[in-house]
Amino acid sequence: MFEGRVLLREGSRYWWVLLISGIAWLVIAWLVLRANITSLTTVGILLGILFITAGISEVMFARVVGGGWKVLHYAMGVIFLLGGLWAFIRPVNTFFALASVLGLILIFYGAFDIVRAVASREENRYWWVGLITGILLILLAFWVSSSDREFSLASRTFLILFWVGFMALIRGFEHIILAFSIRHAGRELGADAPRNTVPAT
Repeated sequence: MFEGRVLLREGSRYWWVLLISGIAWLVIAWLVLRANITSLTTVGILLGILFITAGISEVMFARVVGGGWKVLHYAMGVIFLLGGLWAFIRPVNTFFALASVLGLILIFYGAFDIVRAVASREENRYWWVGLITGILLILLAFWVSSSDREFSLASRTFLILFWVGFMALIRGFEHIILAFSIRHAGRELGADAPRNTVPAT
């Protein structure tokens, strides 16, 4: 328990890294949602950037959690990084592959966010943000799946771009909230440190 408090206090010095990451995600969301992209190659490269960024984020989370969550976050990070690498090599193939399984991916990622949020509700006061994110992703998955009967390249491109923008927007808010939460927790632990210190004999 003491080691966890020390790690949190030391890690809170770098809360601004998450803040910058959150702002970067919001900028990406703004650019994507405003863009009028029709090139499949451009969409594929954009997916590669999203996957690489998401993979780095998962690895960062894995470094601050413990138990089975660490392994799961590392596994997700590796999958995202490999997906990003493939997207840069074969951007058009990546687009069509994602277009065919987008609904399934959204359900999986939404369920993962819901489970992670509920499991961390005792340690994280903002656990409900992850819960809402997961629910929205699953609702988006049902919307995407309902459009599978009328597959249109233009509409599927719009859905993928909307998903990229939506994910970047949610991740931006999550990182900013987490940054200020870590900063606040670190200050509380720093304030309690003098009172919890045992004088040397």
